[in-house]
Amino acid sequence: MTLDVAARQLDMSKSNLSRIENAQIGIKPRDVRAALALYQVTGADAEALIEIARGAQQRGWWQNYSDVLPEWFEFYVGLEAEAARLRTYEAEAVPGLLQTEAYAREVYRRTAGEEGLERKVAARLRRQEVLRRDDPVELSVVLNEAVLWRPVGGPAVMAEQLAHMARATQSPNVTIQVLPFSAGGHPAMSCPYVILNFADAADASVVYLDNLTMGLALEEAAHVSGYSLVHEELCRLALSPADSAARLEEASRHFA
Repeated sequence: MTLDVAARQLDMSKSNLSRIENAQIGIKPRDVRAALALYQVTGADAEALIEIARGAQQRGWWQNYSDVLPEWFEFYVGLEAEAARLRTYEAEAVPGLLQTEAYAREVYRRTAGEEGLERKVAARLRRQEVLRRDDPVELSVVLNEAVLWRPVGGPAVMAEQLAHMARATQSPNVTIQVLPFSAGGHPAMSCPYVILNFADAADASVVYLDNLTMGLALEEAAHVSGYSLVHEELCRLALSPADSAARLEEASRHFA
């Protein structure tokens, strides 16, 4: 297929397509999708290229922290920075976007040791700018009640952390719901998750899962739909946002 033909099929100028092919400019994930369809690339190969394009599009601040952020997590931070909406469930710890500096420091100390500790904390706090930018990300968090009562870093750290989350609920783009012990069993007992949705409808939603040594991005519609249904059920089982804010304040007073 000639450059002229491909450019016409992709509704793109010949010069732009040439620059993309010669790595002079980047390419958006939606244009990668169009090119893959044109070149009849499907399945796992297509999805891998779309994820590469999504990651390559983001040449952001997090690359300055490549000494302390593993490559697989840098990829997630790029997705997070691009997202318009995040839905997450956490069973053991406060989500990174809502952590205070002292809480984040203690989490890293316990899970990763002292090496690069302050750089890791700085990167985590920098991530939180997505909540305060001009077009802030919409964040929906469901927290296992255990997160409120586990004294990470000691009483003073926990009191500050819980008060910080209570204040965060006053932001129109942040919703926090506590899943109480009284809710009993629930569909996310085995797996915390993050669901990322993007403003561009051509960019497929992503479910992100991680652990201490690796991360996994799931883009297939069945995965996204399944986790979305789980999140809806958790929101139904959890306390209302108002009651959750009251529970956060109660827990904060307990540690004060």
